[in-house]
Amino acid sequence: MDDQSIQSQAIGVFDSGIGGLTVANAILAQLPNESICYFGDTAHIPYGTKQVPTIRQYCEQITTFLLTRSCKAIVVACNTATAAALPHLRAKWPDIPFIGMEPAVKPAVMASKSHKIGVLATQTTFKSPRYQNLLTRFAEGYTCFENPCIGLVERIEAGEWEHPAVHLLLQKIIEPMLESGVDTLVLGCTHYPFVQPTIASIAGRKVEIIDPAPAIARQLARVLAKHALSQLQPIVPKHEFWVSGNEDSMRRALTRTALGGDWEINRFKGEQR
Repeated sequence: MDDQSIQSQAIGVFDSGIGGLTVANAILAQLPNESICYFGDTAHIPYGTKQVPTIRQYCEQITTFLLTRSCKAIVVACNTATAAALPHLRAKWPDIPFIGMEPAVKPAVMASKSHKIGVLATQTTFKSPRYQNLLTRFAEGYTCFENPCIGLVERIEAGEWEHPAVHLLLQKIIEPMLESGVDTLVLGCTHYPFVQPTIASIAGRKVEIIDPAPAIARQLARVLAKHALSQLQPIVPKHEFWVSGNEDSMRRALTRTALGGDWEINRFKGEQR
């Protein structure tokens, strides 16, 4: 296969559901010539309450599928999946570039004046060595207020982005942090940007909210360039969307992104996972 054929292959992006679409959206903004093959594991959402070996198994099977679609690089667009499986995936497929997610602790520390930051993530992410290493490396002398936001991912998947119950849930999560002096909030789950307007309305203008998706898109651009995989020709990209379960959440979410809402959504019909 010639270099141009490799460069024209899609970037694989996967998440437990629709959250990774926020990353795919940022990729499109940064790399408009790139095609995306997106997989939402809607049959097994949420990942945040599952055991690490189970998440790792899901990620391995999704990666195998994306490679059958000839993806040239894979973005693990899920903080929980990154924490549970990224080293395993890189070891199993050493020739494939993988880009993972992690809570934006370093940018939050740099932005915070009060030395108090709030991190919204999942239980699995908080327990991971990857997250603990971030705190050790970048957050010495800072106080980190953490909340696993139980139930929020399910609400977002249901399309209840502006529902009063979501507003109330986020109030209970964020207001105690604000009362403790937090001036920076980290969106440590790719689903959470879907409710960023609600988070901002509760937090107020003086609190900075950090979504890592644009930084991940920039990192992807660097990795593609390093491996001579960038699609440099101005083309019309071809996107694919796959789900392992219900497709309703994907259809709703696509209308909220630059990816649009008229795409065919394919149902994964492989082995039961």
